[in-house]
Amino acid sequence: MKIDFIADTNFLIYLHEGNKIVEPFIEYDLGISFISEIELLGFQGLSKFEESKLLLLLNDCFQIEWSTKLKEQTIQLKRKYKLKLPDSIIAATSLIYNLPLVTADKEFSKIKELELILIEI
Repeated sequence: MKIDFIADTNFLIYLHEGNKIVEPFIEYDLGISFISEIELLGFQGLSKFEESKLLLLLNDCFQIEWSTKLKEQTIQLKRKYKLKLPDSIIAATSLIYNLPLVTADKEFSKIKELELILIEI
């Protein structure tokens, strides 16, 4: 499977909500970190309907699982940029797979090594 970019969790939320801001990306193949699945499905108070919609969305994405290489890159990023753990994992995923990261989170802008597609909300 060809992956065009890594989608951050907030991008997936916008996609799930049908936000027009992400329409230019709908035709692309998304890769996601396993941490995004945890963040989305671990939301307290998620209804069964919302959960089933999110599962359909997640099933349309290529999910990237935890690995030793990913762990090592995550540690480096967390140390260097003082990121939250989920953001470190997502950024590391983007770097390891040499794919752009699409997000609305400006916090990722400080990671110089990252090819970033920052969407404005």
